[in-house]
Amino acid sequence: MKPDLKPRNPLFSSGPCSKRPGWTPDALAGALVGRSHRAKEPKSRINAVLSKTSELLNLPEGYRVAIVPGSDTGAMEMAMWSLLGSRGADFFSWENFGEQWVIDGESQLNPLDSRVIRAPYGQLPDLSLADDKRDSIFVWNGTTSGVRVPSGDWISNNRKGVTICDATSAVFAYSMPWDKLDATTWSWQKVMGGEAGFGMIVLSPHAIEQLNSYTAPWPIPKIFRLQKNGKFDESAFKGNTINTVSLLAIEDALDSLRWIEDNGGEKAMIDRCNKNFSIVEDWVESREWVDFLAQNKETRSRTSMCLSINASWFSDLEVEEKWSVVEEICSILESERVAFDINTHRAAPPGIRIWGGATIESSDIEALLPWLDWAWEQVDSRHTRKKDD
Repeated sequence: MKPDLKPRNPLFSSGPCSKRPGWTPDALAGALVGRSHRAKEPKSRINAVLSKTSELLNLPEGYRVAIVPGSDTGAMEMAMWSLLGSRGADFFSWENFGEQWVIDGESQLNPLDSRVIRAPYGQLPDLSLADDKRDSIFVWNGTTSGVRVPSGDWISNNRKGVTICDATSAVFAYSMPWDKLDATTWSWQKVMGGEAGFGMIVLSPHAIEQLNSYTAPWPIPKIFRLQKNGKFDESAFKGNTINTVSLLAIEDALDSLRWIEDNGGEKAMIDRCNKNFSIVEDWVESREWVDFLAQNKETRSRTSMCLSINASWFSDLEVEEKWSVVEEICSILESERVAFDINTHRAAPPGIRIWGGATIESSDIEALLPWLDWAWEQVDSRHTRKKDD
């Protein structure tokens, strides 16, 4: 039967992600548009984002946070271009974005002693291969594979190398082990539900020590520089952004952070993500036509839930034919205005991807799932009849 109840918010995209519940453009009414981002009052708003972020994430003493250009990508490039090169670097890759950092290590950052440790979509590479005398680069939550690092236990407390972590869909969704992370990056557009285009970077004292004692051998573009005259450049970490920042986006980020604070802080956000995940997990376990791409329960993402289709006729299709089926399902859901943009990333195996970050209400996840069953029934019956004919 066609469901009656629709999600109040049908926005389940994995990026940019849904705004916080109750958000309207009125949240930006106090934005200091038309002002210089260097002026006293606008700069105080920028520093408010930094201080509120540090407070809500419980960053340890000595850890520094900055806003940088280019979203999470810009923040990751900044970390790699500025920190790598003094020793060998291990790249752990199991999905599309981790593979993008491999490209830098193998073809852009030369000379670099790089080692790549891979796993296919749905799996996690052997993290025990991490060498504490080498730098490590990895994604905490694989947005395109739905596979996450379960903990930081594999990272040595006595490491010589630095750890560079792409945590763009992990911050505010998991309790991050900051003592294990030396350069951590994310963007506002994921769990915060903020605007795209700006990244965040957190540096540990170990990373700052690296910047004060070593300069990379390659030319570094201005927007990737964390040093000045061979030493750690504190400017961006004091609110002096590298380039002009949007004061509308700053106001929106502050709104997101205030919402997080008013609704219980980081722990409450983690709980919201976990609840959304548990609803989807229970649904998947009672269905034969769908499964998690991540087979290991401990490594399943709590935010970007990637699902594969199990029907035998679907498995027999070519890849592009599978994508056509996925697009057919998504088209049905979009036409009913119950779910937008829930196809998996094009670099991943064809399937469904549901964002369950903190800005998504559990009631909307619950309302969505019967519609997924209904859409699948339409597609399955049509393709089964076609096959029989």
